[in-house]
Amino acid sequence: MKQPVDLARRFLSLAERDFKAFRKLAGDSEIDDEIVGFHAQQTVEKCLKAVLAKHRVEVRKTHDLIELLALLEKNHLPGPPNVNEIKNLNPFAVMLRYDFNEHETLDRARAQRAVEAMLAWAKAEIR
Repeated sequence: MKQPVDLARRFLSLAERDFKAFRKLAGDSEIDDEIVGFHAQQTVEKCLKAVLAKHRVEVRKTHDLIELLALLEKNHLPGPPNVNEIKNLNPFAVMLRYDFNEHETLDRARAQRAVEAMLAWAKAEIR
């Protein structure tokens, strides 16, 4: 089994990879919000999992940001900034990628600020 800090760093590395994709795609108006939002959500998900891993909190396979935030609270761990913005990204995990209904547009600038704050928070927690 990987050491908690090693696993946390791996999740953080994966989060940074998704953030790069998010940043590149967010600037292109031809890319659907569902795709851009997916990479924002994935960044947040992996940041949450990184912090949970560091603190040895076992996480089942899930993409649910609400569930991951609840695990932080349940284990009395510090929460991330912009929780409401983070919760707004939850539907982009899987549901919207396969849903053919119309949805609200993603505020890409707001999402970017929330994701950047999440990455900074996770990095500070892992150090």
